[in-house]
Amino acid sequence: MQTFFTDEQLTDPTLAEANKILRSCVHCGLCTATCPSYQVLGDELDSPRGRIYLIKEMLESGRAADAKTAKHIDRCLSCLACTTTCPSGVDYAHLIDMGRAHVDKTYKRPLMDRLLREVLVRVMPYPTRFRLALFVARLARPLTGLIPDPRIKAMLKLAPKVLPPVSGNDDAQVFAAVGVRKMRVALMTGCVQKALDTEINDATIRLLTRLGAEVVVPRNMGCCGGLPLHMGKEAAALPLARDMVAAVMAEHRGEKLDALVINTSGCGTTIKDYGHLLAREGRSGDAATVAGLAKDVSEVIQALGLPKAAAKGLAVAYHSACSLQHGQKIKALPRDLLKAAGFKVSEPVDGHLCCGSAGTYNILQPEISGELRTRKVATLMARKPDVIAAGNLGCMIQIGQAAGVPVVHTVSLLDWATGGPVPSALRQSAAAILPS
Repeated sequence: MQTFFTDEQLTDPTLAEANKILRSCVHCGLCTATCPSYQVLGDELDSPRGRIYLIKEMLESGRAADAKTAKHIDRCLSCLACTTTCPSGVDYAHLIDMGRAHVDKTYKRPLMDRLLREVLVRVMPYPTRFRLALFVARLARPLTGLIPDPRIKAMLKLAPKVLPPVSGNDDAQVFAAVGVRKMRVALMTGCVQKALDTEINDATIRLLTRLGAEVVVPRNMGCCGGLPLHMGKEAAALPLARDMVAAVMAEHRGEKLDALVINTSGCGTTIKDYGHLLAREGRSGDAATVAGLAKDVSEVIQALGLPKAAAKGLAVAYHSACSLQHGQKIKALPRDLLKAAGFKVSEPVDGHLCCGSAGTYNILQPEISGELRTRKVATLMARKPDVIAAGNLGCMIQIGQAAGVPVVHTVSLLDWATGGPVPSALRQSAAAILPS
């Protein structure tokens, strides 16, 4: 793609990077075939190629974003299916983040939009605040029909009927390896996950220690910054990323870590990119170290060695989260681990397409998100599963709203297969086929 940035503009590192990314695009349009928003809306401006043109024109001209540009950039899920498809290796992930940041800095959104986004950024990354907000949302749920804004309705519907108790395992501490210690790893405990599903971290700790890892929960562990980052709010994201780097490095300098284990794939994609995110702040050394330590939990399980288990007689439909298969390029590994653990595993057709969760997307774009959920659940249920497995909490909640079977984290199933408790979602489901 030909670009027309001035020499003066190219002294700005952000614009210089954008220029390089834009020039790598050859307009082929293969990205449109795998773009979920384009499949739903059929508008060229709601495809990666269309958004690339919008971002190019906006950045080249140096103008403020307008309502049209903001609308089409907002409709991007950042699923990154386009990056898997692109034959030219266009770095769309960083380009769309640049576009979002420019929109956030230069476009004045309608009042309700500004308020909603501010609430999400100030509440969701903080577990205590988020738990309080979920309590209020449960009280307000009976009023859902009276609320005209579909985004507020979507937010209330996402609030669970019952919150799990706070898990003491999320506090800073060390869990000893069972038997010979093979690894020393830190566990990123997350933010939203600590409020909505404490079983995931509990299962991760049990499984990793059983396989020979010493698991450390570092002090001052918080949000990775991914949620505000992908809303264009860099000013809110960067301090969270810095704090995460500081927390991990404090532990790593005390006694070397072999990995930073992440069991929410959206966070994993963000942290693995810390070297880029913090490069311009003079923090690229520590940030790159943390990015290098970051591993999805499935990668660490593979390294430790998962013992083969007897057949469970349980049919599992595996949903590959976009942040895992496209963001981190990990597709077959979780599925293969489930098979080794004795489950009958299948995948849906069009498994590359997003379920519509995408961080806060199912709140901010409920209609598009709802259509994508309907399509995803239909393809998963076509496999006639007893349970659906996924490696990302957002996907689990999104799919669980419409699926007729339990939706469980991959690590919870692997924990159960190797001696842990039956996941609560399976215990509570009369439809699940549990072995005797």
